[in-house]
Order: sequence, then structure tokens, then C-alpha cells
Amino acid sequence: MISLTVSQLNRYVKSVVEGDKKLGDVYIKGEVSNFTNHYRSGHFYFSLKDEKSAVKAVMFQSHAADLPFMPENGMKVLVKASVGVFERDGVYQLYVTDMQPDGMGAMAAAYEQRKHRLTEEGIFDPSRKKPLPLFPERIGVVTSETGAVFRDIVNVLSRRWPLATVILSPAPVQGDGAAGILAQCIRTLDGKCDVIIIGRGGGSAEDLWQFNDEGLARAVAAAATPVISAVGHETDTTLCDFAADVRAPTPSAGAELAAPSAEELYSRLKAYGHYLRRSGEGTLIGMREALDSIELADPSALLLKKRERLDFYIKMLYNNKRTLLERHGSGLAQRAQRLDGLSPLRVLARGYAAVYKAGEAGAVASAAGLVPGDELDIRFHDGEVKAKVWQIK
Repeated sequence: MISLTVSQLNRYVKSVVEGDKKLGDVYIKGEVSNFTNHYRSGHFYFSLKDEKSAVKAVMFQSHAADLPFMPENGMKVLVKASVGVFERDGVYQLYVTDMQPDGMGAMAAAYEQRKHRLTEEGIFDPSRKKPLPLFPERIGVVTSETGAVFRDIVNVLSRRWPLATVILSPAPVQGDGAAGILAQCIRTLDGKCDVIIIGRGGGSAEDLWQFNDEGLARAVAAAATPVISAVGHETDTTLCDFAADVRAPTPSAGAELAAPSAEELYSRLKAYGHYLRRSGEGTLIGMREALDSIELADPSALLLKKRERLDFYIKMLYNNKRTLLERHGSGLAQRAQRLDGLSPLRVLARGYAAVYKAGEAGAVASAAGLVPGDELDIRFHDGEVKAKVWQIK
């Protein structure tokens, strides 16, 4: 009989389980329970269960960080995992590397989680929406090259706006990995077209699931080129619809939104032409009636009216000028009287005289400024005399 320690037993069982290639890569369906998000490490710990059994599972941070949704208790999922043994406790568990929602309930929960997260980030904010061009020259299309959607879009555009060039960037529209290719096609066409249409026909929720991919929604929102989302039928709504600048209920409606109708434009131009012609004719008729109202048969009457108006303006101008001159003349006389009252000649006329030293401009203000022998000019109001200082007292 062989005697083993507990550690030896667990190690042996671990080697047997992990050595089985069938258990190295398995897909398992189950319901999530006892879910724990270890925030410090980023690892997910949970159990997968069905009606009869349960198994422990762990999803390490390196894989959990790429998960596009947050698992919840009660959510049905499909996991890709390997089976291993936790040697310390002697229990086997699943080491999960990928997880997908399984069933409508889980898909709806994942959809709401992504929608809430992108809404909080402002990815769907209306202020980020770009207007569609009025007259696009290059229209990009992201869809399957073999489906009826591309043919429908081309037919609508060729009928409505044949001036535009349609550029197809083909991509699968359902199945694993389709979302990544769709996002890359958006980035490829971005900047090379005036508008981009991304679309596919109707289908089940599973068929449209790739258009709920978070990476695709971010690529659509980040595009500098306006994007029209035309996915499914009118009642179908995907995250791609929310992220796009414009949502169309069907691919054909998306083509109609992308380009104007040449026939409608022609009809509108014709209507504008008729309006301008009628407006011009009305203006001409009005001018003709105004001319007819003038008394051209007797031009002397018209000249008499103009002459009377001219005489009125001349009289008004003359009166205004005379009033202005009288006002300025009165003011000038008043200023002249004030200047005359301040004139030095008026002072001299009252018996005073101004004394100047010969050769100097300023008047002599004091006897102290003179010495005997100085020659003087003495100015009276009616003349001037020459004098010489004989004595100073």
C-alpha cells in the first residue's frame, strides 16, 4: 500500500487534470453566482452553476480587463476556460479566458451596461453630432459586399444623386470578430469621404449583436466624417445608432439621408425661377404705372411744380443765412465794445501817458528804473514826444 501526503495527492490530481488535453480548452454554459470583482487585483471570482451542479471559476485581470461587460449574478454566460486544480485547497476550478452573454437576458444586461458607460462618457451627447453635407461628392459605405444592402444603397444613390462616387469598404455584418472589422472600415474611410453609411439588413438580436460592440461605437463617434447608422429595421436600435451622427431606420433610408434628390432640387429651382419672373414682372408693372401717372403730356406743369419747390428752398436758405449773419453780427459788436473798453488808448485819453525808454519795447513801470541822461519816448493818446531825464526825485 502506498502512503501519500495531502500535498502529494493534490499535486498528483492536479497533474492528471491539467495533463488532460480535453480539459485544456473547453466551452461551458452556466449561470453566474457568487460573483466578486476584486478591485485591487482586477480578478473576477465567481461560480458557474446549472440546475444540478456548480463549479468555481476565476478570470484573471489580464483577461477581465478586455471584457466588454460586467458579469452579474444570475447572468447566463458562455465561457472559454481550462480546467485546473487549486493545489492548496484540493479543489478544481475553471480558469476563464473569455466570456460572452448567453441568452436574451444576459445580452440585454450587457447592452444596458455598455450603453450606460458610454452615455456617462458623453459618447452619445447630441452636442458631438456633426451635420450631414448638403451635396456630397464621395459617399463611403461599410457593409457586406455580397448582401442586398449595398445594392439597395447604390440603387437609391444612383437615382437620387448620380453625381456622387460610392466607395465600399466591405466587412462582415455578423458573427464573432465582425465588430472589429467594421470599426477598422470606419477608420479607413474617415477623411476620404464626405459622409459614411454603416449598415446591414434586419435580423435577430444575436444577428445585430456586433453593432452593440463598444469598440465599434467608439470608432463611429470618433470619426471626423459624419456617419449615418442604418442597421436593421425601424424598431431595431443598437449602440452604433446612438454613436452615429444620424440614425436611419433602414439602409435605403440611410442612402436617402446621405444625398439630396436631384429631381427635387431641379423642381425647387424651377419654382424659384417662376417666383423671380413673377416678382420681376410685378415690379416692372408698378414702375410703368408710376411713369404713366406723371403728366408727360404737359411737361410745363411738372416744371412749374419743381420751380415752386426750388423757390421755396431758396427763400428758406436766404432767411436762414440772414438770421445767422444777424446773430453773429450782434455778437461781434458786443465783443468789439468789450475790447474797446479794455484798450490802453482809452486810458491815455483821460490824461495819462505811457513812458518808454528809448530803444526798449516795454513801458517804464517805476522811476527807479531810470537814471539822469536816459532818453525817453512819452506817448499820449494823440501823439508822442521825445524827452530826456534831467533829475530823479
